[in-house]
Order: sequence, then C-alpha cells, then structure tokens
Amino acid sequence: QVQLVESGGGLVQPGGSLRLSCAASRSSIRFTNVGWYRQAPGKERELVAIITSDGMANYADSVKGRFTISRGNTVTLQMNSLKPEDTAVYYCNLGGSIAAPGYYWGQGTQVTVSS
Repeated sequence: QVQLVESGGGLVQPGGSLRLSCAASRSSIRFTNVGWYRQAPGKERELVAIITSDGMANYADSVKGRFTISRGNTVTLQMNSLKPEDTAVYYCNLGGSIAAPGYYWGQGTQVTVSS
C-alpha cells in the first residue's frame, strides 16, 4: 500500500502562483509515473500534468506554458499565472499514464483562484 500526501494548496489572486507537492510513503514514487489531476465542482476529474520516471512531462493544453511538473524525492507542480478557472481540488496520482490514472490517489488539496 502506498500513501500519497499533497500539500501547498490555498487561496491566491488571479495571476498569482502556487507550488503543490506530492510525497509518497514509499520510495516507489521515484520509479513510476506521477500525475496531477484536478476536479472542479460539477466537473469530471481531469489530468493536468504527468511526469514519467525518467522525467518526461506532458500537460493539458489549458495549463501549457503556465504549469511545470518536476520530480525529485517528491513531485511538484509549479503553477504560475493562475486563473479563476484553475480553481479545483488537485490530486496526486501514482502509476498512471496519459490514457488513464493509476490506482493510488492522494487526498487532494484545494486551490482557489479568486480576487
């Protein structure tokens, strides 16, 4: 069993930045794909960014150029130029691909972009 813990969410004004982090209870996070998903009220959960074990990253079109995913001992999502439509609960996911998420999810962290 792997536990994922997200941190770094909060309230930010439009145009601001936040940095999310995902930590795992086991070192397995270093050897598999890790993705960030988000779910806004009334909407489906969607893939925001995913990074492979060797550091290749893919992004949703809506966040390209604004968000950056990176990995070390944790997986971080640097979010810049935030927009109100980025407001959602953000979840870390382990072991998935662009096509489908993996089995393990974190509990989620709220990101609210509002003036």
